[in-house]
Amino acid sequence: MGLLGELLLLPAAPVRGTFWVLRQVAAEAERQYYDPSTIARELALLQRRLEAGEIDEAEFDRLEDELLDRLERGTPTP
Repeated sequence: MGLLGELLLLPAAPVRGTFWVLRQVAAEAERQYYDPSTIARELALLQRRLEAGEIDEAEFDRLEDELLDRLERGTPTP
């Protein structure tokens, strides 16, 4: 795109910048959501909640399955 195109798109620069920031925030949130160390911490917390009696075995199994699914989806395939 030449100088004319840049000048025509200049009024939209704040919007483009906002979308870029939103994409970066979403990418980082997704990275953290699928991070194995984050999932391991959540699994440990889940185990402590079960041992403390805050949740029952069925709830533990359901939440554990969700965390393990996240771990599997976040693991890159070779």
